[in-house]
Amino acid sequence: MTTTSPPTAADPAGSSSASSKAPSTDNRSGRLLAVVIAAQFMALLDVFIVNVAAPTIRTELGASGAGLQLVIAGYTISYAVLLITGARLGDRLGHRRVYLLGLTVFVVASLACGLSQGTGELIAFRLLQGAGSALLIPQVLSLIQRNFTGEARTKALGAYSAVLAVGAAAGQVLGGVLVSADLFGTGWRPVFLVNVPVGVVLLVVAARVLPRDASRKPGEGRRTRGLDLPGLVLLGAAVSLLTVPLVLGQQEGWPLWSWLSLGAAVLLFASFCGYESRLARGGGAPLISPRVLRIPGMGLAVFRIAVVMGVNAGFLFVLTLHIQGGLGYSALRAGLTFAPTAVVFGVVGLTWRRWPGALQRALIPGGFALTAASAVAVGLLLRDGGEGGPWLYVAFVGIGAGLSLGFSPTLTRALSTVRPEEAADASGLLSTVAQLGQLIGVACYGALFLNRLESQGAPGAYSSADALMVSAYALAGAAALGAVSGLVRPRR
Repeated sequence: MTTTSPPTAADPAGSSSASSKAPSTDNRSGRLLAVVIAAQFMALLDVFIVNVAAPTIRTELGASGAGLQLVIAGYTISYAVLLITGARLGDRLGHRRVYLLGLTVFVVASLACGLSQGTGELIAFRLLQGAGSALLIPQVLSLIQRNFTGEARTKALGAYSAVLAVGAAAGQVLGGVLVSADLFGTGWRPVFLVNVPVGVVLLVVAARVLPRDASRKPGEGRRTRGLDLPGLVLLGAAVSLLTVPLVLGQQEGWPLWSWLSLGAAVLLFASFCGYESRLARGGGAPLISPRVLRIPGMGLAVFRIAVVMGVNAGFLFVLTLHIQGGLGYSALRAGLTFAPTAVVFGVVGLTWRRWPGALQRALIPGGFALTAASAVAVGLLLRDGGEGGPWLYVAFVGIGAGLSLGFSPTLTRALSTVRPEEAADASGLLSTVAQLGQLIGVACYGALFLNRLESQGAPGAYSSADALMVSAYALAGAAALGAVSGLVRPRR
């Protein structure tokens, strides 16, 4: 399944501002597209490649369950919080410049992750890696918008969509290959180090093929939006105060500080919302515009996307721990096990528009219902510590198809109601929600799985299966809420 967020356009009018100076059919344009798509693919791989490596990281670094959750979630924390700011920096400083900066940060952080000697170091460098992605990824779509027109742009966006569709499956399989190969006895480290040579090549080529950013004199060109640094600080603090107790609270026995932190997170989120509203009323440029939340159907879309991404990330995390830790699968086998889910997610996402019109209204609630049923099936098929047989793969396919039906139609329909001048704010909101959904999914479902596993006493396939079954029921419950939301018709 893909967890890459909806495109965040730094330029809401990107479709009309494509550069007429850059021909879209020559070799230079082909190299430009290859460079930006390759960077998108590399950053996407890094989400899923680490999932498969998680049990090996836990063993070799002696990471606790909470530490492992933060290794997975650290990337998402900084990416989610900084994503909109990354888009605006590209708009203000130039997409080429910020692309190169983001790619450099990502490559350096990947090297640091691969050389980490402890869990704390790895978490810190994962946060830096997420910051690099937040600078890099928003520039990809902007560069496509500005350098391709007509049919060439359609083909470029098709390549962009294809990368999103196959990236999840490729990441899990490649992660399995690299960890299982144990190159030179390095274990999990190549899942990060592989980014270094690829990233260096991309930096060299990108510096040559990406068009120079147009220089603007003060007062010239279109108006750029402010960065909203106070809003960024409030959001970052609120997300951190929410995530840390969700991850560490279970391990520490839910001490007083964890509850105080959760309470402070609620207060900071409320402060963030209040500040954003005041900034918008004053004519400023808030990170998340309250006006966008009032668009018909946007509130429902936010909820559904958060549910999809939370279930997606939680499912991948707990199932990885079970099949590698409980069932003893190799990393490669684990990666191949997840591949059908990811492939089906991509295929459904690319084809649902061509399905019969009579089915279109039922796609979203039906997708969530299919996800709920499939999650229960996974829990039941694995409940006795067995391998589930061929029906397990049928359930995996059901989860991939169901989540895709919950995600893709929701995203498309939500953005179709947005006016051009609000497109950047709407896509930025949905992008941020998608990442926060993943973050909460890993934290909540991971804590549930690990708490249940520890309560069973002696570890083993049966104890792990019991923890997985409880988690699967929780995943199914969240998907059922998504199905109910799919029956609600937005006000027009």
